[in-house]
Amino acid sequence: MGMTMTEKILAYHAGKELVEPGELISCKVDAVLANDITGPVAISEFKKIGVDSVFDRDRVYLVPDHFTPNKDIKSAEQAKILRDFAKEQNLTYYFEVGKMGIEHVLLPEEGLVLPGEVIIGADSHTCTYGGLGAFATGVGSTDLAAAMALGETWFKVPESIKFYLYGEKLLPYVSAKDIILFIIGQIGVDGALYKAMEFAGSALKLISVEGRLTMANMAIEAGAKNGIFPVDELTLEYVKGRAKREFKVFASDPDARYEAVYEINVEEIEPQVALPHLPENAVPVKEVSGKDIDQVVIGSCTNGRIEDLRVAAAILKGKKVKDYVRCIIIPGSQSVYRQALKEGLIDIFLEAGAAVSTPTCGPCLGGHMGILAKGERAVATTNRNFVGRMGHVESEVYLAGPAVAAASAIAGKIVHPEEVR
Repeated sequence: MGMTMTEKILAYHAGKELVEPGELISCKVDAVLANDITGPVAISEFKKIGVDSVFDRDRVYLVPDHFTPNKDIKSAEQAKILRDFAKEQNLTYYFEVGKMGIEHVLLPEEGLVLPGEVIIGADSHTCTYGGLGAFATGVGSTDLAAAMALGETWFKVPESIKFYLYGEKLLPYVSAKDIILFIIGQIGVDGALYKAMEFAGSALKLISVEGRLTMANMAIEAGAKNGIFPVDELTLEYVKGRAKREFKVFASDPDARYEAVYEINVEEIEPQVALPHLPENAVPVKEVSGKDIDQVVIGSCTNGRIEDLRVAAAILKGKKVKDYVRCIIIPGSQSVYRQALKEGLIDIFLEAGAAVSTPTCGPCLGGHMGILAKGERAVATTNRNFVGRMGHVESEVYLAGPAVAAASAIAGKIVHPEEVR
């Protein structure tokens, strides 16, 4: 019996010929990651272990991105713990404000997460790197502390679910975000609980690497352990010239076992909106069109990449954000910000009346840069719309792709992008 990509990657890093779903294994890790929320806890636990140094100064990444630039004294103290630890351990990859990005946008850009690797992070959306064919998943801060010391961690090998995507073209304004919202809408927020969501099929050629990162990012929103894409020419072209180290490519065997297989025709997927308060509440945007909004957020580790900003700019160009609506745009990294400047996208956003921020997770987790008041409603390209996620517990977040979000900012209400052409 063959193995899936996920099983092969885990077996290789565990030093085994094969692994079985449900098996407990110890794996070498290629990199570990923490941010300004989870890092301080991990650092505190690391110091209790009694070792003097991390397992490899080139493979421990610290990215202060959640409450940075520091929004208050507490967040400043949190970020300082990361900064001091990075100095103490002489870490190669500590990313200071002004030289950084949202961790899950930044690390692929920097060539620090690669196909076939095992990467853990004290952040649930670490699964993003499955877009490059890596096994990547979120862990707790104490597990991260042990991995920082040992360079290895333990896993229960997950069962895999295959999502076979087929079709020759996407409908207008449909992006990877719409596809993953549609899938989560089909299987629910626990539809892939502790499973590997493996994406395959002829339609993958329609989805850019940036889009695959977005889809893998939201695997956790279906409860998955990881999301993963096959490594193809698009992947190899993306990592070419970026990769900071050698990597190994794994592919699923034709006779690999799957707990379930879903076949999805992407040609039938319309622009989606996930209604409050779960990502599984996805419906075609036309079913919720006309609902008034107070704020739009375009950015985050889900949709803060340059292709997302290009989509938003194409819709906002020559238009104005509706009076009394805030439109906040957050490039996912300094590199994305600079590219948006070069292409004139920032000018388009400013002319439209949007606010543009330095890279930060800010509003996505209700941290800063766009907190909602009681009764307010937002359309956001972020990945979660739980109760109180972006502010007051009586506010509402509607998840969408950049096209729907930009169009809604112009209309002042949720609309299909074709309504503001």
